[in-house]
Amino acid sequence: MATAVVLPTPDQTDIPFITVDPEGSTDLDQALHLARDGDGYKAWYAIADVPAFVVPGGRIDAEARKRGQTMYAPDGRIPLHPTVLSEGAASLLPNQVRGAFVWAFDLDANANITTVTVVRAKVKSTRQAAYDEIQKEIDLGTGTESVMLLKEIGLKRIALEQARGGASLNRPDQEVSESGHSYVLTRRLALPVENWNAELSLMTGMAAATMMLDGGVGILRTMPAPDDETMARFRRQTVALGFPWAEGVEYGEFLRSLTGDDPRQAAIVHAAGSLFRGAGYAAFDGTPPNNTMQSAVGAPYTHTTAPLRRLVDRFSLVVCEALSAGTALPQWARDALPTLPAIMAHSDEIASRLDHGSIDAVEAAVLRGREGETFDAVVISVRPTGGGGVVQLSAPAVTAECVGDVVAGTAVRVTLTRADIPSHTVSFTLA
Repeated sequence: MATAVVLPTPDQTDIPFITVDPEGSTDLDQALHLARDGDGYKAWYAIADVPAFVVPGGRIDAEARKRGQTMYAPDGRIPLHPTVLSEGAASLLPNQVRGAFVWAFDLDANANITTVTVVRAKVKSTRQAAYDEIQKEIDLGTGTESVMLLKEIGLKRIALEQARGGASLNRPDQEVSESGHSYVLTRRLALPVENWNAELSLMTGMAAATMMLDGGVGILRTMPAPDDETMARFRRQTVALGFPWAEGVEYGEFLRSLTGDDPRQAAIVHAAGSLFRGAGYAAFDGTPPNNTMQSAVGAPYTHTTAPLRRLVDRFSLVVCEALSAGTALPQWARDALPTLPAIMAHSDEIASRLDHGSIDAVEAAVLRGREGETFDAVVISVRPTGGGGVVQLSAPAVTAECVGDVVAGTAVRVTLTRADIPSHTVSFTLA
């Protein structure tokens, strides 16, 4: 059995990092600090040093490999690591000295990466901020330079994504929250600051993938581009829904223009999910995989910024730190790489089933006893064989099967016919 990694010694506690997360978060993976540098920028991105606490081959490592990632459900979560680690000793909590992998970026005036390094160091977050308060500070212009640059750099990184053909789908999140002794379903569009913050994570994942490809060892998060038939079918759907995808417009640019407010666009956003399929992991040691691209990102990419909540990131960080320093990759990390794609695929499948099953059960619970009532809804898809489709209720935020002669993108009135909690089933008919 390998021994635990000794905590890092370089001291970067003079950098005023902050964390930006959903309200109430305690498993804080990342902290950031941004500054101007002539016409360009400097960006520091600290990621929790989980490898310092997990003995390779030890009991926590073995259990983490079984779980793969933190699992989320409406009534709680099953953490990847013991909470004493993920919400305490390794979390980048404010005013606490913590070990971290610190990524240092030099960016040009357009926020392109010119140089990047990663070192293990001691850091100290000076503030734990929530998305809504950071958004307010940016909107009012009252934030620090680092906070205000989050928007400036984020928008430039989004422009770079658009230029390289990347795409993102602005699908509203269906969220479950507790209200007394029951649950409430709501739909929420991400705040702009969430997208700007996500661009720093994407930038780090892209830099990590480039390091791995240059160094000849690592693990990539890949996704094939949609094939011609899938793209053609989606284009026909946009025409049928009255919001056609114009020739000559990149599909990423088109998707960024959509919102969930208009019924036709809501249906197109739902249909666009067919373009984002086939994601997986590809480990390599020597020859890179045939497909190195993550098509939604528009570049090679790897998961590396959430080691408290996702297993693969712990190994990505160790690989990149060794490649950046020009030192030998620890054998335990090299040995683990080929095993990670299967572990993560299995974990992703479980997480997806839990997510969908939880939402379905809560939808049934929210609507139980309301059979026979009529609701406003939008048809977001139609069965290829006809006879029904999927509708999205205006309130409560339920998405379910509907029987009847439905047309995608239209506003309809539907009647609840079944809400069964044990089978997680909700169904409607056209009113």
